[in-house]
Amino acid sequence: MKKSKSNPELKNIIEAALLVAGEPLTLERLAALFPDGAHPAREQLRAAIDELENDYANRGIELRQIEKGWRIQTREKYAGYVARAVETRPPRYSRSLLETLAIIVYRQPVTRGDIEEIRGVTVSTETIRTLHDREWVREVGRREVPGRPVLYGTTRQFLEHFNLKSLADMPPLSELRSIEEIGAELDQRLAQSLGAARPAASEEPPATGDDSDSLSAESAAVEAAAPHRGG
Repeated sequence: MKKSKSNPELKNIIEAALLVAGEPLTLERLAALFPDGAHPAREQLRAAIDELENDYANRGIELRQIEKGWRIQTREKYAGYVARAVETRPPRYSRSLLETLAIIVYRQPVTRGDIEEIRGVTVSTETIRTLHDREWVREVGRREVPGRPVLYGTTRQFLEHFNLKSLADMPPLSELRSIEEIGAELDQRLAQSLGAARPAASEEPPATGDDSDSLSAESAAVEAAAPHRGG
């Protein structure tokens, strides 16, 4: 069945909104751009989005879905070129922060104690604070055990920063040999999403005990893949 073409003016409005939004816009937010009584139907919005995706198919920018929203962004293959036009260099995140984030991504919801057990070293307060400040992780509840420790999970902002439609776009844990490799994958995605070939400036100060190289790569991957324990 042939798809119907969208209204050209509707497509222009959506394109303009996505260009200035600075974050992915859902169908609901796109519909809300219009006055009461003039909201386009979801089918009309999707038709316009599909046409925009086709319009950008062979260009330096693309329309990409992030969770339930869409945004216009630089195509990944041109990130290195775009980086040269950006004066501010993106921050470089430490191994400890990326490994901590990787564990949260694959084990969520997870407590700080779980993270420390997997890594074999203390997780600094600064690491957790940095992840919170970047809005990559959030508190999603508390585990019903003595002390009721906080459970952490990822956010929609995490998907946006790492250019992911959903967590399903992360490589399967079985394809990665260690938490270190997962951290490297996140580091690479971060560099690409910020339009840089490689991050350069340090953002997170080192913390005592948190940047230890004592992590066993193979055992960490096995631990991260294992189901949660109740305690």
